[in-house]
Amino acid sequence: MTHLDPPGGHDRPAVPSSAARALARCIAVEPAKFAAAHWGRAPLLSRAAELANPAGFTDLLSPADADELLSRRGLRTPFLRVARDGQLVPAARWTGGGGAGAEIGDQVLDEKILAQYADGATLVLQGLHRIWPALVDFTRDLGTALAQPLQVNAYLTPAGSQGFATHYDTHDVFVLQVDGRKHWRIHPPVLIDPLEKQPWGGRADEVSATASGPAALDVVLEPGDALYLPRGWLHSAQAQESSSLHLTVGIRALTRYALVEELLALAAEDPRLRAGLPFGTDVADPDAVEPELTETVEALRDWLLRADPAVLAARLRGRAWPAARPAPIRPLAQAAALAALDADTEIAPRAGLRWQLTGTGDGKVTLRLFDRVLTLPGQCERALRAVLTADRIRVGDLPGLDDDADRCTLARRLLKEAVVTPASSSSAG
Repeated sequence: MTHLDPPGGHDRPAVPSSAARALARCIAVEPAKFAAAHWGRAPLLSRAAELANPAGFTDLLSPADADELLSRRGLRTPFLRVARDGQLVPAARWTGGGGAGAEIGDQVLDEKILAQYADGATLVLQGLHRIWPALVDFTRDLGTALAQPLQVNAYLTPAGSQGFATHYDTHDVFVLQVDGRKHWRIHPPVLIDPLEKQPWGGRADEVSATASGPAALDVVLEPGDALYLPRGWLHSAQAQESSSLHLTVGIRALTRYALVEELLALAAEDPRLRAGLPFGTDVADPDAVEPELTETVEALRDWLLRADPAVLAARLRGRAWPAARPAPIRPLAQAAALAALDADTEIAPRAGLRWQLTGTGDGKVTLRLFDRVLTLPGQCERALRAVLTADRIRVGDLPGLDDDADRCTLARRLLKEAVVTPASSSSAG
């Protein structure tokens, strides 16, 4: 029997309060209305006064924070891009050696960044959901609310400048205006729901022609404002009388085409679909290809009707779970907790961890995580379920095990595997 449990399970639990708050910072409508009227359908502008966000977004990344990242954190490519006049500036123009003890050639050089920015270039800080603490936490919470993996970039644009020409993204985004004002012009898609393999550059003429027409939304974002854009919607943005800083939260949702890709990969199991074409078939001749196409389509249809949803779900899990890492852990604190653990120690599930608990039927239980599978004795199942669904739990209170020695053994294994954390540091992210 398979048990699917929160937060990665089949039956999603209620959204935690921190996740609900993260979403409320980005949309000024109820989640149900957002899902029905805007998600994947239409832009949504939310003004600062309408959001549950009176302080704006400077707590996530301020201009001073951006300066620190550019000057004191030893950034390397690809954590920074530089764009000017709609084109990327080659990294060789703003990177160089890291100095003594850092024999690398692609470290961001602050004096060269100053020159680029002073000349009107836009700076794009990338992957901030992995390197800036406030955004690590916010991204995890918002990703939980949306049930999707996210990425976060920051765009710093000098006064009056525009970093990129009108284009579209192949993923949905939230734009969070942190500082300054930026003028956005939004146009309808030239391609509905583009895939990652369908970037705007392949439709540059259509994009340009559509951008020359009337905008669907023409708006200046002020500090604290938020804008949701579904993938495919054309947009351009220009800083106004002062420099601008905004965050772009990219939503890397799976599509139905991902199901198609996985189904086709699984179709290799069907002997009819593996069969070679007849001897001498001229593949350049439509008349010769037509009967083979007919038979192939029939074989594919027959196979698809027998496709196992559980097998497909397992393949999709392999795509989705690694894309959204759980909360970071503190290795030194984790190791210290291992050494000091006893029955009175309190532990907590690692925040944002996706998991699946499965009884194997042979006296064992498997705990499937985003990057590996743990196999444990079947008598651990109740204790595993208890710790993974609790806010925190005392080791001596883990159910289903005979004595504290067994409970401590299990707790140590879970700490070492980074499945749980010491309860006092459960918010380490």
